[in-house]
Amino acid sequence: MPAKDLGNKHVCFKCSTKFYDMKKPDPLCPKCGADQRESPALKAPAEGGRRGRLAAAPKIIEPAEPEEAEVGDEEEVAEFEDEDAEVAADDEEEI
Repeated sequence: MPAKDLGNKHVCFKCSTKFYDMKKPDPLCPKCGADQRESPALKAPAEGGRRGRLAAAPKIIEPAEPEEAEVGDEEEVAEFEDEDAEVAADDEEEI
């Protein structure tokens, strides 16, 4: 059961000693004498907001819609395949 009549409980930021401030205005560590009001954890951050890297914005990936094949597209694909075969045959003859 916490002792309420002993004041606030502190943990020294220098030596990690646990102690009560005995309701005194200056919370001084009984072991090392550090004033707990000077704790770096209690100081406000410097002006300009938080520092460090900001999180990257999430990338929005839109789903790809399949393109509908038109009647004339099949003939064009066949023409390109024939040309590729001719080029490959020419390359083999040169070697």
